[in-house]
Order: sequence, then structure tokens, then C-alpha cells
Amino acid sequence: MTGPGRLELSREEMRALGYLVVDAIVEHFAGLHEKSPVGRGSRPALEALLREPPPVEGTDAAAVVEFLRERVFSSILHVDHPRFFAFVPSPSNFVGAMADALASGYNGFVGTWFSGSAMAQLELVTVDWLRELCGLPSSAGGLFVSGGSMANLTCLAVARHVRLGEKMDGAVVYFSDQTHSSVERAWLVLGFAGEQLKRLPTDAGFRLELEALRREVAQDRAAGRRPFSVVANAGTTNTGAVDPLGELADYCGAEGLWLHVDGAYGAAAAIVPEGRALLEGLGRVDSLSLDPHKWLFQPFEIGCALLREESWLTDTFRIMPEYLRDVHRLEEEVNFCDRGIQLTRNFRALKLWMSLKVFGLAAFREAVTWGLRLAELAEQELRAAGCFEIVTPAQLGIVSFRHVSAGRSEEQVEEVNQRLVEAMLADGYAVLTSTVLRGRTVLRLCTINPRTTEEEIAETIRRLARLGERPA
Repeated sequence: MTGPGRLELSREEMRALGYLVVDAIVEHFAGLHEKSPVGRGSRPALEALLREPPPVEGTDAAAVVEFLRERVFSSILHVDHPRFFAFVPSPSNFVGAMADALASGYNGFVGTWFSGSAMAQLELVTVDWLRELCGLPSSAGGLFVSGGSMANLTCLAVARHVRLGEKMDGAVVYFSDQTHSSVERAWLVLGFAGEQLKRLPTDAGFRLELEALRREVAQDRAAGRRPFSVVANAGTTNTGAVDPLGELADYCGAEGLWLHVDGAYGAAAAIVPEGRALLEGLGRVDSLSLDPHKWLFQPFEIGCALLREESWLTDTFRIMPEYLRDVHRLEEEVNFCDRGIQLTRNFRALKLWMSLKVFGLAAFREAVTWGLRLAELAEQELRAAGCFEIVTPAQLGIVSFRHVSAGRSEEQVEEVNQRLVEAMLADGYAVLTSTVLRGRTVLRLCTINPRTTEEEIAETIRRLARLGERPA
């Protein structure tokens, strides 16, 4: 058979399409500062624009790419934009994007050594780079997954297997009221009931209170329950807060509790001295999640699950069905399907490995340091504006604040801060989000994009100040 039924393009057609795609990505990266980070469409409008039956006949590839540029990528929030300060951005980088194209083009299967030996070895190397940068011992190991949610689920599944086996009755887990929702979701997926999950208060800096943890553990033991695991934060989404990791490591070690750290956002700061100081104790945890598609500037999706003992992964996940008998051959070969939930896995490691190879670790350290400095600059600008209250000072690239013009009641201040997010979206210059801390609506900026300029920070705050003064 020849022609379209083979799902093939000629060499010339493939090259022409490749140039179109690369040119589109180049223009996207090169033009970010000049475009708005805001692109949204309503569901009815997008239904009218995009709904169609499956095409029976093919369309010219150039027309399809142009359709995507005009009608799809024009209606997204650009989370890699230098003025996207909402949630935790994914700044991405062009080398990582090209690595994903290579990984997709070669269509490598990294579930087994049998199918992708060199790719598996490169993933081992790249995971080990992260292990070393985070200070974990040489016995530690892990794998790349889709993101922080799956990394947390993977690590906590290992915790359950290693410490509890199949006996979950009465086991109790502890985490703070600032912990990411993926942690609670992971425990529920793993079969824990709501009453087994203890959400604990935080101190004035939104860090887990060690004394509150001690009291809860003592009370649960006295009641015949089984304290089992503590989940700590290395950079919360709300404020960038870091729980007292060193003290928690001491306490959990003494009490026989599994210490997992959700470092999806902040663990990458360990590559710079300022971050290492904030994250003291990170290398002493039992398990750690982190997201290279956040502060290591990779395209979606790439998360990482790290365990203090690499063997815990295979102890938890390895199952040997007969259809995989050919892949389990030599002991030194690593089959990542034995280390996590997925059998079918793509080559996620390539983008981080290739980015580090092309730019070098020194460039990544400069980029992380720049993100820290931008948050400090934002705090300075907010204080100087005279109409903002700093709720939490700059920490790990995040600052939270409120617009508090004189003469307004608390109810009016709350209303202003609730509407400022939509006002900024309508303005189109920058994107930020709000959250709730101690019952109050606050705004937050997360400044981790290395392409963000100081002037963009200053202009964002000037616009926030002006929009906040407008009457409702």
C-alpha cells in the first residue's frame, strides 16, 4: 500500500512541516514579551469555533498548523510567559521543547531495559543528578513521572507498602493546612479514610507546627491508633513556606514515622546556596517529590519521585506477568515498569538532561537565583507603592499581599482583592492569582521565570495599584 493510508509524508513534506512547527515555536518564545499572557475563550465560543465531525479527507499540513496558531494557541493562558505570575508557572525552554520533539519522533518506550536501554540509562543518570543536588544519599533512587501529583502518589504508595504492608487499619498520617491537595488525594486513592488524615495548624510563617504534631501523635498513640507518616512542605504553593525539615527529620526518626516531603515547587532551590539554607534537612527525608516542569524550567510533563532507598520502589511495584518474562533478564538491567505505576512510559528524562547539557548547571543556578531576587524586588515595589500590605514576605520566589487603600472597610478591602485578579486578566498585561490565608483573600506573585525583567515586575505592581483604586 502507498499513499495516505500508510500515514506517511514524503521526506520533503516532513521537512516542510517540521520547519513550520519549529518556526511557530521560535516565534512563540521570541515574541513572549510583546504579547499578552492572557488568552481565553468561552465554552460556547470555542464550541462554535472548534466543533466539527471527524474529517474524512485530509487537510494541508500548513493549513492545520495555521489553524492551531490562530484558533487554539491564541486562547490559552501562556504559563511560560514572563508576566505569568499565577499559581506556580512553568517557564519552559526551547531546548526542552525540542527534546520533547525528539522523544516523540523516535517514540522511545522507556518501560523496560529490553526496549530502551540507553534511554533508561540516561534516566538513571538524570535522576541521580537530582538526587545528588537534593542531598540524598547514594542509596536513593527514583523515576520520572507526569508531575507532582503522581510523584506524591508514587512516594506515598511506597511508604504504605514499606511501613504498613496491607495492614492500614488505625494508621494515621499528618500534614499541615498549607499542604497541596494532591497529597490528600493520594492518601485517599491509596485507601486511607478521611479520619486517618490529620490536617495540622501552621505557625505565623505558615510552617507546620512541630509541637502540634507532637501532641497529635501522642494523643493518637494513647488512643490505640498507629501514627505512620508525616508529609512536610518544601515550598508551599500559597506562600513558598518551608516546613522545619531538619527538626522534622529528627522527630520522625526518633518516632519511627515516615517523612515525605512535597518539594514539587521548592526543592529545586537546593541548587543554590540560599535555597539550600532554607531547605536544610532535605537530604534526610524518606521520600521526596519535585517538579522539573516548574523551577527547573522544563515543558510539561515531568515530575520526579525520589526514595531514600532505591530498592523500596521495586519492592512496592514489581509484578512479573508472563508477557514480560523476556524483559527480566539480567540483574543489572533496570526496568522502570518495576519502579512505578506505568508500564508504557515515554522519554521524559531527555528534556531535563538535554537542557542541562546545553545550558549547564551554572545557568540553571543563575536562573533560580534570579527568581528569588525578583520576588524580593516585588516586595520592595509593593512596599514603596503605599497601598499594599505584605502578608508574607518574599520567600522561595513567592510574595503574598493585599491592596489596602485608606478609608476602606475590611469588607471593601476583601472585595477589592477578590476582583483584582479578574481586573488584571481584563487588563491583559500580567496574570496573578489569589488565595485565602487565615480567612482573608490575598494576592500572590510567583516570580520564577528567568526571562522576567525588573521593569515587568514594577509595571505589574503599578497596574495593580491603579486598578485597586478604581471604585467597584
